[in-house]
Amino acid sequence: MVVLREGMCPGLDEDLVRGLRAADIKTVEDLVSSDIEELAQKCSVSYKALFAIRRVLLAQHTAFPVSGADLYEELLSSTAIVSTGNPSLDKLLDSGLYTGEITELSGGPGSGKSQVCFGVAVHISYQLKQSVIYIDTTGGLTASRLLEMLQAETTNTEEQMEALQRIHIFRLFDVFSLLDCLHGLCSGGLQQASVGGGSVKAVIVDSVSAVISTLLGGKQNEGMSLMIQVAGVLKTMAKDFNVAALVTNHVTRGGSGEVQPGLGVSWSHIPRTRVLLERVEKAVAVSRPGLRSATLIKSSRQPCHIKEEFDLQWWSRSKGGPSLGKRKLDETDS
Repeated sequence: MVVLREGMCPGLDEDLVRGLRAADIKTVEDLVSSDIEELAQKCSVSYKALFAIRRVLLAQHTAFPVSGADLYEELLSSTAIVSTGNPSLDKLLDSGLYTGEITELSGGPGSGKSQVCFGVAVHISYQLKQSVIYIDTTGGLTASRLLEMLQAETTNTEEQMEALQRIHIFRLFDVFSLLDCLHGLCSGGLQQASVGGGSVKAVIVDSVSAVISTLLGGKQNEGMSLMIQVAGVLKTMAKDFNVAALVTNHVTRGGSGEVQPGLGVSWSHIPRTRVLLERVEKAVAVSRPGLRSATLIKSSRQPCHIKEEFDLQWWSRSKGGPSLGKRKLDETDS
């Protein structure tokens, strides 16, 4: 269900949204399935105006068939692979994060989800000279940690500051603020973030489960609806603006005790790629505390359950030149 809100289409202003809600019309589905003539009388608006709004909403939210050839051409012309900056993770992800898709990192506390997100943001901003949107829902992101990683990349203070300016941070702590932020990015925020720097190539949400998991379970249908809305906006943003969406998720225990990503079956269909991060055995961790294992648990490109070990401290070391994907991601890329 998509909740009606002001500005979704021309003519759908605050007063009309308020009137529709008073008539118990709260979603796009409610509006398109209602008797427009009767509804126009209830809301004291013209039938012609309401019919036009209904037609626009139908066009926006109805699926139209596309040929396989068209999809393939779109893939070749628009998809880029954005390196994470870590060779082991890139190998697991078939070269890196793909634009137009959602990639999920799941793991328990201390598994390194946020550290990977920090490293990806720093690599894209400094090495690739592109912009990153970083949505922090846990309060775990600190400028000092980003600067520490950048200082490992370059000793030039001006270059460090330029890279920091390409990381645009939003701190949000509830799902409604997250939805507002994502809608704002789709409505012009991504273009604004590109002014004065490289274009936005990644949107990171760390963590998506922090603002959704508490709303799920029992008879909380609203929580499921909000989760699907978040997923829908992320998918649309990734595809329409050619960005890579990277989200983090918590883990739960399955029926037989196995570790699995949280947010349930409905969410499991949302990310195109899912990676489970875990600590390595204690004996190894003593000598290499930053060592983690990454297991591919969902992918349309690689065999599932392949595993790579990587060091969280990788992003705090000097690595050299930029990594490239299908298309070169540099300062001239738009």
